[in-house]
Amino acid sequence: MSLELAPEAVDALAWSKQGGLLPAIVQDADTLRVLMLGYMDAAALRTTLDSGHVTFFSRSRNTQWTKGETSGHFLDVVAVDVDCDNDTVLVTARPHGPTCHLGRESCFPDAPAASSSFVRELDALIATREQERPGGSYTTKLFEGGIRRIAQKVGEEGVETALAAVAQSDEELLGEAGDLLYHLLVLLRARGLGLADVEAVLRARHAG
Repeated sequence: MSLELAPEAVDALAWSKQGGLLPAIVQDADTLRVLMLGYMDAAALRTTLDSGHVTFFSRSRNTQWTKGETSGHFLDVVAVDVDCDNDTVLVTARPHGPTCHLGRESCFPDAPAASSSFVRELDALIATREQERPGGSYTTKLFEGGIRRIAQKVGEEGVETALAAVAQSDEELLGEAGDLLYHLLVLLRARGLGLADVEAVLRARHAG
């Protein structure tokens, strides 16, 4: 099944088995890491399909909620599938920032991934820093300095990386490249963007 799941297909799921709710597993579309487990009623599933953002039914608050509506860490839906018994939903999605409220990429800290990426983890951490602004953090200082200052740092690191490529060792080049990548992720986050948005552009160009 996919985002084209028809209304009658939603109605045909086994909602009566668990009091109108079905467990919904969310999996990273790129790394295949399990990100979280929530519950959906039929309305939440329809909202997920219509909006493109993963939406659940909160059992504690007895209301529908969209992941990221407070934090900005939305889960962009790629596909929706249903198991053989029609009583469990699998959503593959691309996260914007950390999925876990503890600032982790996944609610399951040791969940395996097909291609684990520290850059993704760093992007998620930067997103958390942008939201929480902890004292003593260099990332917090950058955000509080404003986008012009962050952009200036990216420019400086870009020049230093280019110079290292021409006149310095591999070790120094890698160090400057790491600085550049970090500051670029901060700049993107300051504009409300993240690594997933850049990946989407590159993926679209590759497909073209």
